[in-house]
Amino acid sequence: MIRRAVKVGSDRELVGIYPRRADLPRSVFRDAIGRASSRLWFGGYTSYFLWLEMPGVSATLKAKASAGADLRFLLGDPDSPVTAERERIEATPLTLSTRIAMTRAELGKVGTVIPVLFSARHLAMSVWVFDEEAIVATHIGAGLGQDSVTLHLRRCQDGGAFDRYVEHFESLWTDGKPAPQH
Repeated sequence: MIRRAVKVGSDRELVGIYPRRADLPRSVFRDAIGRASSRLWFGGYTSYFLWLEMPGVSATLKAKASAGADLRFLLGDPDSPVTAERERIEATPLTLSTRIAMTRAELGKVGTVIPVLFSARHLAMSVWVFDEEAIVATHIGAGLGQDSVTLHLRRCQDGGAFDRYVEHFESLWTDGKPAPQH
């Protein structure tokens, strides 16, 4: 009885699960970004929604970078065959390539240099890491990123789900290629 009421296993890192990223309250991203002081890693294929759903995010990113936080953006490679195939499947006028370009343009307005790498390996899963919190979206079917099942995690143990997703991001980052300068 108590085990069901209190998380005692590996699932204790799971703060919430949402059937779609669109169901995740905007405050979860906003608050996680606001609380983070050392690590803000954005591993979404486009992460374009940040500028639509979070007023003032550019100023927040600039302040975090100025305070010494490790900011990184891992975006999809707009020229990869993986991106082209996904654009065919999504069949939406606002293509992945366009959303990637828009995110890069917004990052250019932040007023500080934020490292951006391209990868085509993370199309099926987005991982955003904010100090000891992570938001993970697992893309399914032909839906857009907003249709992805989404997890909110908080680190509680070595080698738990949070650490595994951080390792995933780090692997993608290591294999990423620098985005061309604008």
